Amino acid sequence: MGASVYLHHHTPHDAAQPWGADRIDDVLASVREALGAPGASVVAGPGDLSDPAAPAALVTAAAEALGGRLDILVANHALSGSDGTLDTIDAAMLDAHWAVDTRSVLLLVQEYARRRAALPPRTPGGRVVMMTSGQDIAGGMPGEIAYALQKGALASVTRSLSSTLAEHAVTVNAVNPGPVDTGYLTGEDHEAVAALFPAGRWGLPDDPARLIAWLATDEAEWVTGQVVDSEGGFRR
Repeated sequence: MGASVYLHHHTPHDAAQPWGADRIDDVLASVREALGAPGASVVAGPGDLSDPAAPAALVTAAAEALGGRLDILVANHALSGSDGTLDTIDAAMLDAHWAVDTRSVLLLVQEYARRRAALPPRTPGGRVVMMTSGQDIAGGMPGEIAYALQKGALASVTRSLSSTLAEHAVTVNAVNPGPVDTGYLTGEDHEAVAALFPAGRWGLPDDPARLIAWLATDEAEWVTGQVVDSEGGFRR
């Protein structure tokens, strides 16, 4: 859609998961294929967002790589694993998810907001999109209490952040993408989840991506402070 893009990654986290880490060069190549305007670029950089100093450094690196200005922030990262039921969670699990899933998002938004505030008053086009996981919908996530707690915090703070950033012409929304097939589940479990969708299939990465892309456009400038479910009528 004409934007230059900075892709953050933290491959040590992904490499420790059953599905493994993507090759950064492959990801960059796939995004470059979708560039929609001459001169638009794709840049990537690492960052361990469990480090309190990493969010500000990441925003600074992205802004500098994209010509000094950052219009759109999509916080799509999260910690996988290190979680459990109410009976099995401990302080270390809660702290780990807080640091990555919530604290880092707020610090990213904080640094982003400071940069937007330095622009001429009401410079248009500011967008923040955070990600939740349907943890506040019927059934919740009883097997992932630490994750559900921190994602719930993001949903709760969406409206407060939208009010805070409104004076800088920045919209703030959250998206719940529902179950998205990124290859992490196979076999009977995969089929069982697919059966819970009226369409008989999982969500695909492009499904929430289209919503996020629309929220970044001028067409969505009147939508802010919302948690939007994009999960194809998923039946819990």
